[in-house]
Amino acid sequence: MSFQLGIILLAITTAACCTLPGVFLVLRKTSMMSEAVSHAVLPGIVIALFITGSLDSPLLIVGAALTGLVVVFSTEFLENTGLLKGDAPLGLLFPAMFGAGVIMVALEFNNVHLDEHVILVGDLNMAAFRQLEVGGRSLGPRYLYVLLGVLALNVGFIALFYKELKITTFDRGLAHSLGFRPRLLNYLFMMVVSITITASFYVAGSILTIALMIAPAAAAHLFTKRLGSMIAVALGIAMVSAVGGFYTAYALDAATSGAMAVFYGLVFVAAFLFAPEYGVIGKHLRVRTQRKRMVGKPIAERDRTIGKSIAGRKRQAAGL
Repeated sequence: MSFQLGIILLAITTAACCTLPGVFLVLRKTSMMSEAVSHAVLPGIVIALFITGSLDSPLLIVGAALTGLVVVFSTEFLENTGLLKGDAPLGLLFPAMFGAGVIMVALEFNNVHLDEHVILVGDLNMAAFRQLEVGGRSLGPRYLYVLLGVLALNVGFIALFYKELKITTFDRGLAHSLGFRPRLLNYLFMMVVSITITASFYVAGSILTIALMIAPAAAAHLFTKRLGSMIAVALGIAMVSAVGGFYTAYALDAATSGAMAVFYGLVFVAAFLFAPEYGVIGKHLRVRTQRKRMVGKPIAERDRTIGKSIAGRKRQAAGL
């Protein structure tokens, strides 16, 4: 496998890994939780590194996942007290935990290639340098196979709990009445988010990881309101944008993570403006076209057309 192909596959796999849980974060209106977890897992990584002494140990992902759950538990506790509302608990927790992680790195691991730059920015090109070789033949970046494992975990989790995730995302009260356990499912989901974020650090860093989780899902939400379609569209946007961002960085000789994050932002702006159904310009053109069609029609026919349009939108909303 060529080095450039390995980088592209690494970028695509990372994008797919982050996008799958990102769809549910966007729909649950908890997008900022990804930022909180992406910064707060640093102490868990450092503690696991202190125990194992190896950056390649899978315990680093376990430690980060547990730290991510600490953020979720603590946020929920502070919200339940009624003293803090909105994103205030996240604003209190993740800076403190990230700061603690930075101090731990500075005190104990100055000689280890683990610093705040790696956590914030990542390095897609460096991740691709370590190749997996079998029988003298390169099979691509080693880390690609780690991310493929995480991708399989995310696909399996969503496939197994798709119905439960769907109900708890759109109607938590109904989920309770049907006997589901939304809180337990939320903890499991956030553990998956923590594992995904940690696995993506080495490649993307926390900044691009947030972009990968939120931007494709937010853009897809402007194209469709159906959950299955939104997942498919978000994955398509994520993977195409990953390749586009990589080649943009290559053409400009710029930082890969930064160029990809900017590319994702531009894709969202384009969707915000031109998405046929819900984009600003697309929506304006659609309304304008409908008005032109209505001119000259009898009042009874207009009422039937409007009624069909409203009924269609209600069916679409119910199909979420």
